[in-house]
Amino acid sequence: MTSPVTTRELLFHELSVLVRTTRQLLSKIDGDHWTFRPHPSMRTLHELAEHLVQIPAVDLAILQEKDQRSVQQLEAELSSDNKEGLIAVLETGQQQLREYMESLDEQSFFEKRTTAFYAQESSTQAKWLLEIVTHMAHHRSQLFNYLKQLDYNVNMFDLY
Repeated sequence: MTSPVTTRELLFHELSVLVRTTRQLLSKIDGDHWTFRPHPSMRTLHELAEHLVQIPAVDLAILQEKDQRSVQQLEAELSSDNKEGLIAVLETGQQQLREYMESLDEQSFFEKRTTAFYAQESSTQAKWLLEIVTHMAHHRSQLFNYLKQLDYNVNMFDLY
């Protein structure tokens, strides 16, 4: 009999799907489209892509209770103006997040609480990982929609 898949493993699987599909979407982008902004109140394609790829590393810093200045400095350090650099930021951040989460024993994963610099209440590490997956899925969906608006050949199979 095999052991049941753990919550952490399920979340890591979803994170890996998000990273793989984000990488594939980013690789389709033509350099001429980075300045595309679907509405004046929205990010440019480049700003959205940069935010999306930074989520694993930046949210890791936040859950490790780094202060706002440190997080903003990290965001600046992780800036990239090309898709290869963006993909590298994404993959490195995913690896750092995985290493941190795997370093936690099961009790710490489910019970250790940390507080973001902007939050009133703390969250468990398990909840943080779930929020990171959700955060990435939200912005990957936005990226997909931007590419659709730019007439890229993308469809639902690009998300799985």
